[in-house]
Amino acid sequence: MHSERPFPFGPSALVCRTMFRIALAATTLLLTATPSTAQSQQDTLDARYERALAAGYKALFLCSALGTDRTGTGRTEQSVIEYELTGVYDAVDPVVRDLPHNVERGADGLVDYVTAEWADDMPPRVAVFRQSLGCALLPTGALPPGGDAETSRTDRGGAEGANTLEESFAPGVQRVADAALGKAYGQGSRTTAVLIRQADRTRAAAFAPGFDKDTPQRTWSVAKSLAATVVGAAVQRGEAQVDASAGLGADDSDPRRAITIDHLLRMASGRYSDTPGNRTDPLYLGGSTVAETALHWPLLHTPGSVYRYANNDTLAAIMAIGDTLGDHPPHELFRRIGMYDTWAETDWQGDYILSSQVWTSSADLARFGQLHLDDGVRDGERILPEGWLEYISSPAGPQPEGRPFGYGAGWWLFNQSEGVPPDTIAAMGNRGQYVVVVPSRDVVIVRRGEDPAGQGGFDIAAFTRDVLAALED
Repeated sequence: MHSERPFPFGPSALVCRTMFRIALAATTLLLTATPSTAQSQQDTLDARYERALAAGYKALFLCSALGTDRTGTGRTEQSVIEYELTGVYDAVDPVVRDLPHNVERGADGLVDYVTAEWADDMPPRVAVFRQSLGCALLPTGALPPGGDAETSRTDRGGAEGANTLEESFAPGVQRVADAALGKAYGQGSRTTAVLIRQADRTRAAAFAPGFDKDTPQRTWSVAKSLAATVVGAAVQRGEAQVDASAGLGADDSDPRRAITIDHLLRMASGRYSDTPGNRTDPLYLGGSTVAETALHWPLLHTPGSVYRYANNDTLAAIMAIGDTLGDHPPHELFRRIGMYDTWAETDWQGDYILSSQVWTSSADLARFGQLHLDDGVRDGERILPEGWLEYISSPAGPQPEGRPFGYGAGWWLFNQSEGVPPDTIAAMGNRGQYVVVVPSRDVVIVRRGEDPAGQGGFDIAAFTRDVLAALED
């Protein structure tokens, strides 16, 4: 008897067709589901990473703001939450204030370290205060230190009278300063401090509640101008040359060896950076190191040919003179300038993050601006090379496109700003940090703020014009 099945030892054609359709549907489902599953996994990973960054942000900013207070009675946790931890950029802002934190203080009441919790299965993020260096953010997963950290503030006050600024207030200038505390120069602005000085005298000052001229705040990218000054001091000591190689690359056969310190100060290294403005979250918030973050990027353009604003260039410029900083640390330079409330912070391995992570007061930034008005001389001592102001003010490198400002060596230039003297230069930082120096008018303008991200910010060019006009009256 013959079977009607063509394949007596296998499935029927109907079964085969059915199995094929099932297999095809399963394959299609797998192919369509895999990208979605992968995306879901990536979203989960990104959300976890952003929580870790937010916790690092909170621990570091609380540690720095509270730890750099000389008396331990100035800033409060609530003040830091209201200003520094509000209006942060999108990845951090939704969660940063809600993360549980703890401020650990020593027997003297001063900050030892700060922790911020972010995951049930990982230790909290930790920022630790160090004498003369402010706070360092430990890598994700690091445990809080045991015992009390050294928190002596003996080096902070300087000589008696060192924090005094001569005053000669002018009512018209004061009205402009007071207007900056409102919304006159930007609906999205939030000013914490204004200090206007001419001929080394304060002509006007205005402060938000809880702030004064000696309150340290984070400089953000004003630190890049401070970094240029650290380089300038090394040049004056004969320990650096701006036209020398910055030492980047694997060895002398590496084309990156052609990058000079000057290229780095002028944002013209030609190296790749992964985001506009070169966000360095792994370093600033994640606990990685300068060496891991800033030095490895490859070339895309001939050094000196293309402007690309990059934190990594400033970080690499400071690393290039790193061998000199053991004997001449930045905090000693700042004390020589009269900046007694200034801390250049480092990564947890001790390399300076002078692209952003400096905490300083309005009074100290006024002294910093005055140093440049005085051609790099302080109390008869030459700190910067003769002609350094001309060097940093020169648009000798490639220039930014689509902006009303030019760029020198670590400083922004008002050479394209209508109504402002063309010799005006400025140190500028995120959230509205400004130090404007007008050599032809012997003027320094300091404006500090905590402008919320994405809300327009503060119009520094208009403010500068109004200040200079008021000083003429």
